[in-house]
Amino acid sequence: MNRATRRRVVFWGGVITILAVGLALALRTPPLLVDVTAAVRGPLRVTLDHEGRTRVRERYVVAAPVTGRVLRIEIEPGDPITVGRTVLARVLPGAPALLDARARAGADAQVQVAAANLARARAQRDEAREASNYARAEAERIRGLNTEGLATSQQRDAADADARVKARALEAADAAVEAAARDLDVARTVLYESRSEPAGRFVEVRAPVTGVLLRRFHESEAVVAQGQALVEVADLADLEVVADFLSTDAVRIRPGMPVMVDRWGGAAELNARVSRIEPSGFMKISALGVEEQRVWVVMAFADPRDAWAALGDGYRVEARVIVWQQPDVLKVATSSLFRRGEEWAVFVIDDGVARLRTVTIGERNDTEAEVTKGLQAGARVVAYPSDQIEDGSRVEPRR
Repeated sequence: MNRATRRRVVFWGGVITILAVGLALALRTPPLLVDVTAAVRGPLRVTLDHEGRTRVRERYVVAAPVTGRVLRIEIEPGDPITVGRTVLARVLPGAPALLDARARAGADAQVQVAAANLARARAQRDEAREASNYARAEAERIRGLNTEGLATSQQRDAADADARVKARALEAADAAVEAAARDLDVARTVLYESRSEPAGRFVEVRAPVTGVLLRRFHESEAVVAQGQALVEVADLADLEVVADFLSTDAVRIRPGMPVMVDRWGGAAELNARVSRIEPSGFMKISALGVEEQRVWVVMAFADPRDAWAALGDGYRVEARVIVWQQPDVLKVATSSLFRRGEEWAVFVIDDGVARLRTVTIGERNDTEAEVTKGLQAGARVVAYPSDQIEDGSRVEPRR
């Protein structure tokens, strides 16, 4: 082959090679753009989250002590109160109901019966006193004769026993007189008739606890019955948090577990502890119309009062009960995990190629999962893998 022929072969061989490489590059599938995250070591926390509310542990509903007219309650909700000093309300006792003729006749007869019983009890008491005095004197006389040898010991003991019996009978007669006198007082009370307008003094209803006034059931002047609620008071320093968790979640919660209270309006999270789980559940209809069995979980604040002083009774909070936490685990974003049969898997990026990797996970929350097998710290994995990605697909991190 001469020189000219060799040049033509080299020239056209190079042209063909360039065309082949260009065609291969043109036909090659471009890399898929993916979001990338990494497997890292760090703390992991698993929580059960639910909306809750605050409430005071002990609330006091103050009622009218007597039937009458309550004056306008001037104290406002939120005003501080002091036990035994702050006057919550003033009640003017009303007039008792008058008796009709028949009731009056019956009440008058009861007074007469009670007076007769008292007279009889007094007469019996006088008789018992005479008998007791006589028995005591007779016992003293027999003891004197026994000393002189003119009476036996049996006679002396019998006289002493009779004196003691008569003394006990006198005590019983005194008690009967006292009871009959009380019965007469009760019978006379029924006959009491007041004037049309009460002349008594106002009854002041004072605060039973130091705290604040929560609400007024009566603000304006009104006639109230005895036992009718007037105001509600409580000590806001004794707040707790309650939230109704699904019963399937409540079985994982134990007293003493730490709780984070969030979204309450303050700048920082509040710390609390689970104090108790109610033993009885209840049925609740969810917003989607699904029947759910729920259980009340009660939590106590662990932070000092100054940290949550702005909270009041019935305020909305977000309660996050920590059911598991570790300070150092290997973890990945849950967005990178997907199911492959019965196992969990991820796509690991190796030199621009997505490699399928089966992993074993432990505890997880809404955003992160613990990896116990299958990955090493620092491994780059695909987040939110799509159906287009397969084992061996070329990928490029999204900018």
